[in-house]
Amino acid sequence: MLYWFLKYVGLGPLLRGIWRPWAEGTEHVPASGGVILASNHLSFCDSFFMPVMLRRRVTFLAKSEYFTTPGLKGRLSRVFFRAIGQVPIDRDDADASRGALTAGIRILGEGSMLGIYPEGTRSPDGRLYKGKTGVARMALEAGVPVIPVAMVNTDKVQPTGRRWPRLRPRPGVRFGEPLDFSRYEGLSGDRFVERSMTDEIMYELMRLSGQEYVDVYAAKMKLRYDNPAFGAKRGPQDPAGPSASAGEAARIPTERAG
Repeated sequence: MLYWFLKYVGLGPLLRGIWRPWAEGTEHVPASGGVILASNHLSFCDSFFMPVMLRRRVTFLAKSEYFTTPGLKGRLSRVFFRAIGQVPIDRDDADASRGALTAGIRILGEGSMLGIYPEGTRSPDGRLYKGKTGVARMALEAGVPVIPVAMVNTDKVQPTGRRWPRLRPRPGVRFGEPLDFSRYEGLSGDRFVERSMTDEIMYELMRLSGQEYVDVYAAKMKLRYDNPAFGAKRGPQDPAGPSASAGEAARIPTERAG
C-alpha cells in the first residue's frame, strides 16, 4: 500500500510536477502478465522516473547496500526501497547471480513486471555498455517478453555523484515494442543463445536511446576510469574519458533477427 501511496499521493505527483517527465510507447506495456522491462542505466533516478510513467507496479532487483545500512538511516532506507518495489540482491556473494535469477523468475511467475538493467551498473560516461546475459536467462525460464526501455536525460538531471537532482532538462522514458523470444523455448542455459538474445536487447536499447555502444562491461570500464595509471579521470557523465581498446568499442550488437 505504501508503494501506491508514494506513486499517486507522495513521490509520484512531486516528480511529475517538478520535473515534468515525458514518455513514449507506453502502449507497448501490457496491462497484465509477467514482463521484463530491460533498461539502460544512466542515473540513480532511473528507478524513480520509469515506474512513475506506468500504471502497473515495477519491481527492481537492487544492490543489498540499500537495505543493510545500520542505524536509523538504514531502517528508513530499507522501508523506502521496499516501498518503491526494490528487492535486495547481494552482488558480492558467490551465489548472488543465481539468487538474482531465482528472485527475478519468482517475480515474473507471479505475473509481475520486473525492471532490469542489463548493463549491471550505471554507465560511467553516458554510453551504452555490453549487457549481461541474466536478462535472457530470466526471459527464457519465465517464458515472458522483454520490453526495451530507454531512459533519456536522467544522467543530466542527476549525474553520478550528485546528491540532489537538477530541475532540467526534462527526463524522458521510451518504451520499445516487446521482444518475443519464444523461438528459443527450451534453450535456457545455452550461452550462445543467451548472448544472442542479450545483444538483440542491447541493439534495441541503442536504437531507442541514441547512445554510443561500447562492447565492454560497464563495471570493467569503471575500473579503468578509477585506475590512475590509465590516464586522467573524466568528470561525471563525461564521455571524454579513457577509450576502450581496439575491437571493444564501436562494435554494434547484432541487429535483431527474425
